[in-house]
Amino acid sequence: MRHHEVLVIGGGNAGISLAARLLRDGLTDVAIVAPQPVHRYKPLLNYVGGGQATMADLERPMSDVVPDGCTWIRDSVVAVDPAGMTVRTRGGAELHCSTLVLCPGLVEDWDATPGLLQAYADGWAASTYVPGSTPQVWPRLTSLRGGSVLFTVPPEPASCGPTALKPLLMACDHWRRAGVLRDLDVRLLLPAATATGVPEADEVLDRAFADYGIEVLRESRMESVEWDVHAVTVESPTGRRVLEDVAFAHAVPHYRAPGWIADGGLAADPTPGLVDVDPYTLRSRHSESIWAIGDAADLATRPSGGGLRKQVDILSANLDAARKEKPLRRYDGYTVMPITVSRRRLMLDEVDREGRASPSVPFLDPFIPRRWTWFFDRYVLPQVYWRRILRGKV
Repeated sequence: MRHHEVLVIGGGNAGISLAARLLRDGLTDVAIVAPQPVHRYKPLLNYVGGGQATMADLERPMSDVVPDGCTWIRDSVVAVDPAGMTVRTRGGAELHCSTLVLCPGLVEDWDATPGLLQAYADGWAASTYVPGSTPQVWPRLTSLRGGSVLFTVPPEPASCGPTALKPLLMACDHWRRAGVLRDLDVRLLLPAATATGVPEADEVLDRAFADYGIEVLRESRMESVEWDVHAVTVESPTGRRVLEDVAFAHAVPHYRAPGWIADGGLAADPTPGLVDVDPYTLRSRHSESIWAIGDAADLATRPSGGGLRKQVDILSANLDAARKEKPLRRYDGYTVMPITVSRRRLMLDEVDREGRASPSVPFLDPFIPRRWTWFFDRYVLPQVYWRRILRGKV
């Protein structure tokens, strides 16, 4: 049985940046379990869906981003034993560790929406949340000249669900410039009463929805899809409604945590299966040697890349504090939900766990859409990500 001082499950933003930070902090035995050969900067997927980026802009070989000095175990996890601090992989390996960090992300729950996967295969549904379908989104959106088009925001848990509004609002701006917006019936499904749950941000977005003539179906979600006739059944508190003859649907699937989290007794609720942690210290409520960050951790805040930067900083400090039996630092739930309201204007929407404004730049209102924040989100942050965040320098 192989042993590692720190074992990190997940090779996304959380896993790679945390491993790099720990190595910079002086740890020498850090391993990552991640099966994927390609690492993606996921925020750019929405810009691919908005016609402003390509997949080549956001993909790198995993071997290029795993930090020097880190052991990469190219395999997937199938079981965790918290009592024995062991992990079993699909390839049959048994891994033992002193400290275990869970950041595996979420997986698509296609069974939650019968027919949706077939609609993806048929080509009339796609989304920026499913990388294999992302390159289809913008060509399909820009080819529309009339008919019905549907956009959805995924219900929780999801990876920064409100950013699914980016392709919608960029597409509406394009359709207006192309002179076809009035010929399209654009509908949006929101899983809650508002888009973000932050009044200042929702006010801005509601104005944008009204300006573009978007029909917003609130507290609604896809129940099922009749893929062969392009129909979507929508469930809401007022009952069911069937949307027929949908020309194209930017339909984001529902998500859940990997099943081995709940199977290992590490989740409070087996349905979403998120890791049950203290949302302030990031430590598991079930084991003092297990920690979690990212989309699969129940941190009582919306997951985001900006939130991860804070979480990595807190967790790296807390792992050191735990070894030295010192007080732990606390995560305030900071997150950021960058949403474009047009092709080149973006609202940062930075808040803490309570929904209060928490701007990275002091005295800057994060709810005002600006051109420079769009430029920063599209062009500057990706470079910061590849050159600093994944190297543990932020």
